[in-house]
Amino acid sequence: MKYTWIVLALAGLDQGIKQNIEDQEDQTLPRDLPCAKGWIRLHKNHNAGFPFGVMKNRPQLVQTIPLMMTSALAGALAALSGRREGLAEKLGLAVALGGAVSNTWDRMVRGYVVDYFSIRWKGLKKVVFNLGDFFIFLGALMILAGQMVREFREK
Repeated sequence: MKYTWIVLALAGLDQGIKQNIEDQEDQTLPRDLPCAKGWIRLHKNHNAGFPFGVMKNRPQLVQTIPLMMTSALAGALAALSGRREGLAEKLGLAVALGGAVSNTWDRMVRGYVVDYFSIRWKGLKKVVFNLGDFFIFLGALMILAGQMVREFREK
């Protein structure tokens, strides 16, 4: 049950920020996030496809594939939840699932994913993310780290 709360909290946080961005007047964005000293820029981007707009002309597929992947993450988390071992993997799945739920909700309800910030550093300047994307990436790193630690312990 605790993992469900993590998923809901992270998805809720991302959805709250997305709604705040959606409520902003278009002409006020992009702009720098005041507390980030120029490192983070706020945007209002609507992405109807996969990252970088890939397959935006295939909306049914763009909705179905993430729904299947989100369901797979939820199933994996449910399968691991009763086990004592694998804390990093369970937390990683919950974090990734929080991001996946938020982005899948966008695709199903809005018909596009709201992306709202860029990191003003080298090649990342041109890529606009949302926290859901970050949660998916962070969750994947947590799962990988947990598996690597287990591998080292078993040797």
